[in-house]
Amino acid sequence: MAYKMIQTMRWYGPNDPVSLQDILQSGATGIVSALHQVPNGEVWSVEDIKERKSIIEAAGLTWEVVESVPVHEKIKTRTGDFTNLIENYKQTIRNLASEGIFRVCYNFMPILDWTRTELAHPLPNGSRALLFVKKEVTAFDLFILKREGAENDYSPEEIEKAKEFYDNASDEDLKRVQDNILKGLPGSEEGYTLEQFQNALNTYSQIDRKVLEDNLRLFLDEIIPVAQENGVFLAIHPDDPPFDVFGLPRVVSTAEDMKRIVRDNPSRHNGFTFCTGSYGVREDNDLVSMVREYGKYIHFIHLRSTRRDQEGNFYEDNHLDGNVTMEAVIAEILKVQKQRKISIPMRPDHGHQMLDDILKPIINPGYTAIGRLKGLAEIRGVESALIWAGVV
Repeated sequence: MAYKMIQTMRWYGPNDPVSLQDILQSGATGIVSALHQVPNGEVWSVEDIKERKSIIEAAGLTWEVVESVPVHEKIKTRTGDFTNLIENYKQTIRNLASEGIFRVCYNFMPILDWTRTELAHPLPNGSRALLFVKKEVTAFDLFILKREGAENDYSPEEIEKAKEFYDNASDEDLKRVQDNILKGLPGSEEGYTLEQFQNALNTYSQIDRKVLEDNLRLFLDEIIPVAQENGVFLAIHPDDPPFDVFGLPRVVSTAEDMKRIVRDNPSRHNGFTFCTGSYGVREDNDLVSMVREYGKYIHFIHLRSTRRDQEGNFYEDNHLDGNVTMEAVIAEILKVQKQRKISIPMRPDHGHQMLDDILKPIINPGYTAIGRLKGLAEIRGVESALIWAGVV
């Protein structure tokens, strides 16, 4: 017997320009959502959870995964009232479980969630993609933010390319880069002014990779027992991009990071959101091997493909193109599901802005309807073909 992935779509709530009815028409059966209106660190009340769940179910869908319950910065740095914030996190887990929601995606990225420099990069066919350009991020760091010691994080060649961009960029280009880095992208819970961002960076002045790894372990020491007691599976999302930025360490980027996380907090309830786009930005990540080795800890899946170059740039490619061997990854996921005798929720991620969505005045970049519908259709086709061919 083959186990198909549970097909879901992300929905940002009642103000999302993509409606639940739109998602239902895509063929998805599940929703990935969060209570973005609740400030970071506060408890998600049972009443608010019930209300969101009832809206989703009234549309004929199920709330499969929470993405995300944000981890407060004070927890990551273990400063201030972080112990109270951890207790709030525990209560949110209990409240979600009481309403039958048992998968929670989260991340441990310092300060910034996912980062891009352009949100509507034109592709040759006229569609638009999310783009990360390393020299633009470097230019922001060196010449706009002017972070102390930033020059030590870049090679002479990287600094030269950043300076050339900065010297020749228009005011509009510089504003685009700054806004996209600081204001937060869909799913990010906080935006910053330039001064606020520098102040936030200062809180990490004594936190290197080892300290942040320890802080994640200590957080999970507290959270995992509560998750186990309530039947909740925690699924940490990889860093996006999966390398250090602005002097901030990233500790969920590689297969070695996955190994450390399950070693430090050994529990089936301590697992991963396997995001092929994030992990796929690094050439040294063998995605098929990562699924094979850590498949029993994968509780949620993001399927998208990124195309990278040797300079650290990347963009969101078509779901079946780019540097992710999507067919092989899906085949391995199906094998893992068969071994575990379960279906894992999956959502297509970061679709292109295309067709009628290009004309719409309000969108969430990466989360327009048609691009994700295209991605879901392609993924479903690959999955069905692999099952029909007897691969699993």
